[in-house]
Amino acid sequence: MSFITGVGLTSYGKHEGSSSLDLMSKAAELAIADAGLKRSEIDGILCGYSTVSPHIMLATVFAEHFGIQPSYAHAVQVGGATGLAMTMLAHHLVDAGVAKHVLVVGGENRLTGQSRDASIQALAQVGHPDYEVTLGPTIPAYYGLVASRYMHEYGVTQEDLAEFAVLMRAHALTHPGAQFHEPITVADVMASKPVAMPLKLLDCCPVSDGGAAFVVSREPTGATGIRVRGCAQTHTHQHVTAAPRLSELGAEIAIAKAKAASGVAISDVRYAAVYDSFTITLAMLLEDLGLAGRGEAAARVRAGHFGRDGAMPLNTHGGLLSYGHCGVGGAMAHLVETHLQMTERAGPRQVRDASIALLHGDGGVLSSHVSMFLERVR
Repeated sequence: MSFITGVGLTSYGKHEGSSSLDLMSKAAELAIADAGLKRSEIDGILCGYSTVSPHIMLATVFAEHFGIQPSYAHAVQVGGATGLAMTMLAHHLVDAGVAKHVLVVGGENRLTGQSRDASIQALAQVGHPDYEVTLGPTIPAYYGLVASRYMHEYGVTQEDLAEFAVLMRAHALTHPGAQFHEPITVADVMASKPVAMPLKLLDCCPVSDGGAAFVVSREPTGATGIRVRGCAQTHTHQHVTAAPRLSELGAEIAIAKAKAASGVAISDVRYAAVYDSFTITLAMLLEDLGLAGRGEAAARVRAGHFGRDGAMPLNTHGGLLSYGHCGVGGAMAHLVETHLQMTERAGPRQVRDASIALLHGDGGVLSSHVSMFLERVR
């Protein structure tokens, strides 16, 4: 067993003068305090990668910077799925008795510490060096290809995709730490600058500075325990040219394994936190995970199903699309928000019931998937 005992999150957007290590430290300090622990009690550390600070020993570099000497340190790299992959690893570490309190941390000054061209070049390296990178595509271009095929197969429209951007922006309006606080409409999304058709600017997550962290412990440290009920991973491919058919992508496999490991059904879930790097990512994952039928997720958004007061509240902080995306820490904000919801500390964003939550992370171009169920125990 393992419990998420504390969480910490910075605002996302511009943090002029703050390095990746600074942002990670700020989030880590908040998470350890939230868990009611001291730095000296942290005996394990997991951190993600940083494109701004690509050190080959980032976990121990951070440990030194933060002033801890853990008995276990590890850096993890599976793209956008890294945050949940680290949570899964921490879960296994504490369950196996390797560590008692594992600090999971990620963050980058990706907006102010790296030029736009450098950021684009770094992210483009997910492509195959011979068959893809040489042709010049970017991450949005890969997802644009996926979106075109998905729209063709399931009758999804650009206006349907825009609904997800509008929902995430509406949720971000109530979070003071979100990068964006201006409401948008479907018409605004449709009128925004083309990036990689059919994806437009407001279909894409921003580049951000920020940090997120949480502590995974063997036992609860507070009155309410947030337990990792079950989790699973699937890795079907790395490159788009090697990807399986849309009906055989890894999210469906990961969620099936996570349901089997946890004994939780989708009908049991009361809150969802799903990766949303692009509107097409969120649309596809919601349907792959069984939260909507094929081609039906947008209709559920319009009906209020995924709103704060809906049947399945989703990414109530605003997600990657509107809270912001600072690399590994971007998706980790989903788990921080989930923890706040499950411990009834989300303030004006609080949903009626978050007793069982589903989280899903996606790395690469729908390449690596991690599904996880959390359960509140008192």
